[in-house]
Amino acid sequence: MSISDLQDELKTYVENVKKAAHFIQKEVPTKPKVAIILGSGLGDISRSLENSISIPYEDLPGFPVSTAPGHKGELTFGNVLHHEVMLMNGRFHYYEGYCMRTITFPIRVMQELGVEVLIITNASGGLNPDFEVGRVMLVRDIINFMGDNPLIGPNVDEWGPRFPDMSEPFDLELLEKAKLASKELGIGVYEGVYIGVAGPNFETPAELRMMRRFGADSVGMSTVPEVIVARHAGIKVIGFAAISDRAVPDDLKPITAEEVLEMAKKAGRDMSKLILKTLEKV
Repeated sequence: MSISDLQDELKTYVENVKKAAHFIQKEVPTKPKVAIILGSGLGDISRSLENSISIPYEDLPGFPVSTAPGHKGELTFGNVLHHEVMLMNGRFHYYEGYCMRTITFPIRVMQELGVEVLIITNASGGLNPDFEVGRVMLVRDIINFMGDNPLIGPNVDEWGPRFPDMSEPFDLELLEKAKLASKELGIGVYEGVYIGVAGPNFETPAELRMMRRFGADSVGMSTVPEVIVARHAGIKVIGFAAISDRAVPDDLKPITAEEVLEMAKKAGRDMSKLILKTLEKV
């Protein structure tokens, strides 16, 4: 593909983002400053929104459609505590066949809408042998092991710099608020590094050993592209990972997507409480 073709493709992408944002602005009276991405099996928090308005992804111009299990596929807007919130119930994954720009299309829409804080959640395997299944890990850092990057290609200068800084992928002040929230609620949390892989297969024992030696505490198939684009956009990020299975090579057992979803739902109850308590402090 030539440079001219890449620029034309990017121009269409930018136009579609702006069309989707304009559509939302016409349909939704609120102006969200906080966005929440709900991972697999983590839809409980949507019940906390007041005066909610939902828009299916297929109704939004240029918006992709989620095909992953446990992802509803709609944007919900409403109020929670003193915040106007945009809830993304279902995300997009590299393993679904989407390119990185498509995966992060919603983040660009958030940027156009003026979102300032992104709360990102996921279900992930616990690489750290000390992690118990069904608990929540606060994400301190990420490793991009997906073999791609959503910022590859021509840069849109109005959206962010060509070479964005990633020295603080997750906002340290927000992380401290989440840790304080966990103490006040009496909910024990872990803190660690999330490594993102392409999927869709679960990892081999040798891969898990390698990732642990890299310094990763949990592994999953999402989150990394959204965090990169959010930071490029100047959006502050906080991450919550539901430890849905043990990804420890020495006692690795066969796992299914259904089992992951079930354990994610278990951790999701604590995660919802943590997110709401953290929002009180934002």
